[in-house]
Amino acid sequence: MLPQEIIRKKRNGQRLDKAEIDFFIKGVTSGKIVDAQAAALTMAVFLNGMDTEETAALTMAMRDSGDVLHWSDLNGPVVDKHSSGGVGDKVSLMLAPLLAACGAYVPMISGRGLGHTGGTLDKFDSIPGYQTAPSNELFRKVVQEIGCAIIGQTGNLAPADKKIYALRDVCGTVESVELITASILSKKLAAGLDCLVMDLKCGNGAFMEDLESGRRLARSIVNVANAAGTKTRAVLTDMNQVLGRTVGNALEVAEAVSFLKGENPDPRLFRITMELCAELLIISRLAPNPEAAAQMLQQALDSGRALEKFAAMVNALGGPADFCDKPEKYLPHTAIVRPVYASEPGYVSAMNTRGIGLSIIELKGGRTTPQQKLDYATGYSNFCQIGEYADNQRPLAVVHAQNEEQYERAAATLQKLIRIDAEKPKPTPEIIEKIS
Repeated sequence: MLPQEIIRKKRNGQRLDKAEIDFFIKGVTSGKIVDAQAAALTMAVFLNGMDTEETAALTMAMRDSGDVLHWSDLNGPVVDKHSSGGVGDKVSLMLAPLLAACGAYVPMISGRGLGHTGGTLDKFDSIPGYQTAPSNELFRKVVQEIGCAIIGQTGNLAPADKKIYALRDVCGTVESVELITASILSKKLAAGLDCLVMDLKCGNGAFMEDLESGRRLARSIVNVANAAGTKTRAVLTDMNQVLGRTVGNALEVAEAVSFLKGENPDPRLFRITMELCAELLIISRLAPNPEAAAQMLQQALDSGRALEKFAAMVNALGGPADFCDKPEKYLPHTAIVRPVYASEPGYVSAMNTRGIGLSIIELKGGRTTPQQKLDYATGYSNFCQIGEYADNQRPLAVVHAQNEEQYERAAATLQKLIRIDAEKPKPTPEIIEKIS
């Protein structure tokens, strides 16, 4: 087979068979197929799509490009959650220790930022010493002993996806339903999961802006994962505004620690996190119903067990033993921390969430090339929420920047991207619907 002929076939809208997909992914893994060819195929798939069988074949080929973990020695269900990507989305940081505190095992394989959305690994990279790429042996040890570990793809877990993932970010093919499905599930299925919940973001800060596109991706993931033997549900959640009060890597880690300490968590962030946790407790049969699941999760928070799990995970993967006691001691800081106010007082009625995510790239907190080094300290804290009143006392956000030029640009961007109206807008639900 010739890679250029496979590219040409998909470019022309034809269907690829399993043998062609297997050949191409093996070539990506070995390096015989170069980045330009892999990028060309992703663009052909982006433009012409794949049917369910093609998507399943692509998923399995990427899963089988490396090791597939097995957890038969654990005495509880192996579960995980994945988000399709949003702005301010730090749910994974709380979800994994919460579930571990409730008796589940969470071997979470996460990714870096894609396009305008932040990445879970980039957040953990802001913690000194934390290993986001440990050996499979250490990964397994941490999951067994603590109950959760959040890492990136090691060299032997879905290595084909690791290469393709980086290319998609810089060549404009992030939003393909088929590529998203294969990327997410190749990692999740390689992790040996029993159960998975998909947090499918919809709105102007998500890759799937409209509800129907979100449903299409949710059905694709649910169908392929369940066919592969992993019990999977999808929850469609709102991404028409920043999730939580922070945007930016280190700032989001600090918010997650505060959440686990019970320090006045943002209501939307709290409800989405608890809903996703509850879904996994129910489908893994650790809880019989939503009420029991909610009670278990609240007890895990109130008792401090979830915070203890997070602290133990951070330490086991190389981070400071006392990180959760004083995260501000270890997380990086910027030279400038200054509020930005609305041009005129009123209620926050809408925001261009995608634009806010892109502004993090301007602050060097996101990438324009795969190898770019990030500034983990920059971003926004105390971020306003839709329905709140902004005036000369309540800022739109507090900007964390390294110099005056960065601050001025970020402040002007936020004033332009956040709409202020005289009338308070009607509240919108953060949980849109569920697909099983």
